[in-house]
Amino acid sequence: MVYDCLIIGGGIAGLQAAIQLGRYSHKVLVIDSNDGRSTICNSYHNILGYPDGVSGKELRQVGKIHAEKLGVSFVDNKVVKANKEKHRFDLLTEDGEIYSGKRVLIATGVMDRLPAFAELMPCLGITVYVCPDCDGYEVKGKRTIVMGSGNSGANMALTISYWTDDIVYINDERKEMKEDLLRLLKEKHIQLIEVPISKVIADGSSFYGVELSNGQTINADRGFIAYGGNKVKSELAHQLGVERLENKHINVDARTKMTNIPYVWAAGDVVAHSEQVTIAMGEGSQAAIWIHKSLIS
Repeated sequence: MVYDCLIIGGGIAGLQAAIQLGRYSHKVLVIDSNDGRSTICNSYHNILGYPDGVSGKELRQVGKIHAEKLGVSFVDNKVVKANKEKHRFDLLTEDGEIYSGKRVLIATGVMDRLPAFAELMPCLGITVYVCPDCDGYEVKGKRTIVMGSGNSGANMALTISYWTDDIVYINDERKEMKEDLLRLLKEKHIQLIEVPISKVIADGSSFYGVELSNGQTINADRGFIAYGGNKVKSELAHQLGVERLENKHINVDARTKMTNIPYVWAAGDVVAHSEQVTIAMGEGSQAAIWIHKSLIS
């Protein structure tokens, strides 16, 4: 079978695109490796219709059910190679299967560089966060620890000082910081600790602080993670000759979300934008509309 569109990635952007394309009655296949950002966020708080928050898992479940009702097919696998043939695209998965399509949408996202503390995972999106635009409001007036590295952590601490003035920045990796950032941290009365973290103190989804390698315990109500070096999953785009920016995000047409390669689109966090769920939804729909236009033309 040659699908009308192959969607790489079953996160928020990919699912929204699948729903839109399904409503056009196109033959669509979503290939999802189930290891994206939305699989680990336990609550999004800034989405219309969910004032009490909604988990990435729940959004993915309802999105998949919605798409399947519209005839969209799903495969749980990881695409490892992408080829452009004369009139189609071929995607090779880890298990050796090849899927062919007339159009491709890349919605592979990014993944944050998280410290290796298992206790953090149940807290993500509930009491520990990675995005200040999504969740800065959640630390309003609360004592907050920024767990980070060098300039990335310093910038995060300064950013969330908009919501709280009780911040401790732990430069976990003890990387050197710019002098102007050090000055601003001091001006904002942000406590700076340059000692590695040895343990995260949490009970289920409740974050209570950290224990440092010197035995000191730092207590807090909330946490933010900012180590920098997030992985942009755009390798498949590169295989197809898609233009990427210096930071490896995919460059797309602002109106259509198509890349520089005809019939290859990209949407969501893998694209250069502000990495918001609501924006990923919009980009997924926008890309799907223009994929439909290209198919019927």
